[in-house]
Amino acid sequence: MRKRLLPLLALAATGTSLAVAVPAQANFRVGMADQFGSMYDNPLFQSLKVKRVRYLVPWDWYKHKGQNAEVVGYMARARLAKADLLVHFTARRGCYDNGRYSKRKVCRAPSVKTFTSSFKRFKKAYPWVTTYGVWNEANHPSQPTARNPRLAARYFLALRKNCGGCSIVALDVLDTKNMQSYVAAFRRSAQGKARIYGLHNYGDVNRHRSTGTRQLLAVAPGEVWLTETGGILKFGREYPRNAKRQARATKYMFKLASTYDSRQRGLRGRVTRLYNYQWTGAPRSARFDAGLVNADGSGRKAYSVFKRQAKKYAR
Repeated sequence: MRKRLLPLLALAATGTSLAVAVPAQANFRVGMADQFGSMYDNPLFQSLKVKRVRYLVPWDWYKHKGQNAEVVGYMARARLAKADLLVHFTARRGCYDNGRYSKRKVCRAPSVKTFTSSFKRFKKAYPWVTTYGVWNEANHPSQPTARNPRLAARYFLALRKNCGGCSIVALDVLDTKNMQSYVAAFRRSAQGKARIYGLHNYGDVNRHRSTGTRQLLAVAPGEVWLTETGGILKFGREYPRNAKRQARATKYMFKLASTYDSRQRGLRGRVTRLYNYQWTGAPRSARFDAGLVNADGSGRKAYSVFKRQAKKYAR
């Protein structure tokens, strides 16, 4: 996450300022994205009454003992909490470093047959999950799909074929320079079957602009879910630790989503969900931190803003 954001935050701030008033009750649903099951036990999280949660699962989670145990533990806790889970498949952790994707065999993109087999295995283990994301941040160098939108589309078609009745985020992208061309190439191979697109628009939220969001809406028909977004507390030198700045970005996140939700006219895409990333804060020494709570579970300024804003919307 820390290194994936570098090209995102480096985009030039060329977006048009928002002029559309935020409706009193916007038509999108609010969720949370986090990798730690301890989130469900925090009274601050429980008070939000958020049921929609996004969780990343390595496509080959079952091949590594520690990785498998992590997924099994999280899924059990999410089930106990009756979470409406969006499971999003992704590359194996540790395959991206120093701006490059590893060429190791374990980091290569799986064949469509292997991906399908892996999905069926997950679906059999967790039949209660009905909402899936095909591949996390497919257009970014941190993923083996970055240069192959056709493969991303084939993964989508395979998952769709084997998950009847599921809600599927067909393509999940970062608002980087290649986003629009990647989406266009994906659509040419997706046979017109994609209905939901995911967007990570940290750049817009933390720079108080709308550039990337508008660009995706221009090329992706159907629903748009902000599958990963949020105010950044700290990110390297570009974003030194600042709780007030994070809180302001969190408030703007809701304004931006409301401006482009499905009540607005004249836009080809519609924002219908927002998943804030992340809940669990990192230690002060960490390079990246966007948590709404501190590492010890206590709330930050951004948490208070999130709670006030989230009350206005369906959760």
